Amino acid sequence: MNHSVARGREPAPQASCPGSPGIALGHYRLGLLAVDPIALPPYEGSAWRGLFGHALRRTVCVTRERECTACLLRGSCVYPYIFETPPPQDSRRMRLYTAAPHPFVLRPDPDAPRRLRVGEPFELEILLFGRANGHLPYILHAFRSAGSRGIGRGHGRFRLVGAEAWRPSGGWEPVWEEGGTLAGPGTWAPEPPPVPPRLTLDLMTPLRLKRGEQLVGPERFEFHDLFRSLLRRISLLGYFHHGHELAADFRGLTQAARACPVLARDLRWREWTRYSSRQRTTLQMGGLVGSVTLEGEALVPFWPYLWLGQWTHAGKGTSMGMGRYGIRGPASLPGAAVQANR
Repeated sequence: MNHSVARGREPAPQASCPGSPGIALGHYRLGLLAVDPIALPPYEGSAWRGLFGHALRRTVCVTRERECTACLLRGSCVYPYIFETPPPQDSRRMRLYTAAPHPFVLRPDPDAPRRLRVGEPFELEILLFGRANGHLPYILHAFRSAGSRGIGRGHGRFRLVGAEAWRPSGGWEPVWEEGGTLAGPGTWAPEPPPVPPRLTLDLMTPLRLKRGEQLVGPERFEFHDLFRSLLRRISLLGYFHHGHELAADFRGLTQAARACPVLARDLRWREWTRYSSRQRTTLQMGGLVGSVTLEGEALVPFWPYLWLGQWTHAGKGTSMGMGRYGIRGPASLPGAAVQANR
């Protein structure tokens, strides 16, 4: 299987740009094998997230308490850190919130068939941010356990047969194979190339944004809607999972983003629903898909965040793969969000 970085055919980059926000991440690809026939739902990110959460809790919980809130081990347990992510008691940010941004993003393979035959291989990508990479062994074990529970209609079982990590210098490299030992996870920080003269953002999965109390639809979208969400997410990932404050002029950047023009847009609304077992109700989770073209030179102050956002995602539902986008524009994008050529 051949793999390459995000595609681009525009002229060579011209403008210089600020440095990286410094978010270290691990990008992993899980190799799975269908044990039973599997029927995947239309947008499977929610199903993978639920399956992963249940399996991780079963893997690491030693008290078997029904809720983590009053558990004596809550501050040191892997499950609440990864999946519930409560702000620490001494946190200076989000103290009134029950959860900070989770340190993971799940990416189902968009090209995988919806129905898998017995013995058919398929893949799932997972991105881990900061300290979460130290818990990779627990996460892989959770997916091994999840395979016996099954996914999709009929709970088709699967096996985790291997895991690879993306290395900017060498592409995908094996870190674990069934029956073997786990290699060190390793993290890296995406470094942005120079800003291209023009670029296009391809919104690959629904981007769900709000301005005030209203959802941002195709005709209402402006660049600052995306950037405000992205800046906040990157800042919080750094604070809660790297232990550092992002040194940025938040107010100045947000105001400047309002003046950044959208040169062209081809956006539509993709609706989908998911069932929340915790809330015991069906939730609407639609968002924007399509493309937006922007002028490169106007993006110089925002470029490092846009570049990093290819891995962090933006908007709501990021942990289940929503808000994913890729960048078209630079002639060469070393280390960009990886796409499979099939």
